[in-house]
Amino acid sequence: MVKRKNLALIYNLRRHYPDPKDPRSNLEADFDDPPTIGWMIKHLKKIGYNVIPIEADEKAYLKIYRHRKSIDLAFDFSFGLWGENKYGHIPGMLEMLRIPFATSSSFTRNLTLNKVKMKQILAANNIPTLPFQVFKNKSDVKIKKLPYPLIVKPIAQGSSAGITNKSIVKRDKELERQINFINTIFNTPAFVEPFLDFREFSVPLLGNPPRILPIIEPDFSLLPKKYRHIDSLEVKWIFEEQEETNYLVCPAKLSGTIKNKIEKVALATWDALEINDICRIDMRTDRNENLYVLDVNAPPGLIPPEVSMTSYFPLAARAAGIEYEELLKIILNSAIKRYRL
Repeated sequence: MVKRKNLALIYNLRRHYPDPKDPRSNLEADFDDPPTIGWMIKHLKKIGYNVIPIEADEKAYLKIYRHRKSIDLAFDFSFGLWGENKYGHIPGMLEMLRIPFATSSSFTRNLTLNKVKMKQILAANNIPTLPFQVFKNKSDVKIKKLPYPLIVKPIAQGSSAGITNKSIVKRDKELERQINFINTIFNTPAFVEPFLDFREFSVPLLGNPPRILPIIEPDFSLLPKKYRHIDSLEVKWIFEEQEETNYLVCPAKLSGTIKNKIEKVALATWDALEINDICRIDMRTDRNENLYVLDVNAPPGLIPPEVSMTSYFPLAARAAGIEYEELLKIILNSAIKRYRL
């Protein structure tokens, strides 16, 4: 009989569902709801793993250390609790304890979290990304260099945290308001870049070397007028989950030229950031179809279909004929192959 591998699933549990009217919920936007983790555990057991669930709270290291000799492989699905390097906390623990794990290294996780450092790496590798500016407080608006319209984001957050309809600004007063909001809620500087109101693409990559799954494009024409054309908290966590529309087009309708451009940029980004196993890269075009990398999600959200049918990566996988349990197998087998287990 083949021995079932012991898999540590490491995750953050959400207590407040993302709500643009509740600033507290922004701090947990990256986390997962209990049903998501529950269904992930069920699927992981069905594909042959003994699952050791470990919540990535302040006692996470003690739990991982206690189980270190029995863990064959970890699935790091955590996003950390505090600080601008929080994405790297759990992978750093796993690296220190020499526990093999799926998803990217602590170095790469922190790069993808910090928008400034990520853009510097991309620019150094000639990967197209937009100019940006960092504002420590609202009085810095007097040294603004970029033309309006602009979009204001936290410097180190994911899952649309801190991004709402108000994030797109067209004048100094609005910029000051959003900088102050970011400073207050996240206790970090605000990250500001030009806002491109054109096409947006989410590009899923899977395996080592990576395979590009069907590309996703949101159809902004289907959004109610009250929503701006961005992946905001309102759109991501309210509209996409409550409206029965084909808002997410997958595969995106692309010419050969733009498709080749997207794939080339995606693969170059994967290599430059030294990503492992899985990621999703968000890009936008300008009016001339020049392409720019906006964000990198490594790992991306993986909400099971029993909970949501709009989670981007599983949606793209289904479009490629890969059901959820097969997707989990591919992610974990990619890590197993990397570690030669």
